[in-house]
Amino acid sequence: MSKRGYHHGNLRQALVDAALSLIEEKGPQGFTLSEAAKVAGVTPAAVYRHFQGREDLIAEAARQGYEIFADLMEYAYEKGQPSALASFEATGRAYLAFARKYPGHYMAMFESGISVNTNPELARVAMRANGILERAAGDLTKHIPPEKRPPAAMFSAHIWAMSHGVVELYARGTPGARTPFPPEELLETGIGIYLRGLGLIAPDA
Repeated sequence: MSKRGYHHGNLRQALVDAALSLIEEKGPQGFTLSEAAKVAGVTPAAVYRHFQGREDLIAEAARQGYEIFADLMEYAYEKGQPSALASFEATGRAYLAFARKYPGHYMAMFESGISVNTNPELARVAMRANGILERAAGDLTKHIPPEKRPPAAMFSAHIWAMSHGVVELYARGTPGARTPFPPEELLETGIGIYLRGLGLIAPDA
């Protein structure tokens, strides 16, 4: 793996980029700070000018991932407007698209064991991403009388879990997990079944 050059002032980002490439290659727990420093083209001691340790470095990679993720979710939500159903379905597809396009960020966010509460900024941006899906869920159910309306937080959590399961089992090549259906179709039909069960779309829709 070749060393990456850097200019004064962007060493921090060079180290994050190095970590992301190593995460894609070896997994979040499969590299050391020394390896990240080598890929970035600096000495291991230089890392500690910007990060307290490996967990801090991965947390920053996760934070940047959540920023990208939230932007994609926001874009998907807005693109589906003014249809609440289109916005909701689009946010689900955005989850799958993000996992495929940004595997290093995805793994830093969801497979590293780093808590979103590691630092306030990471927690803030993770809440922003979750809030977009929750908003889409709320839009879809706001016509239901309050006493019969499923909580938007629970509703969105169900879809998040479904999206995550499809990504982990079928979109990222989990050994032994095979299906004749594309991940996109699995997710779309799964969301459709869920929404029909809640009476949010017609049975023949």
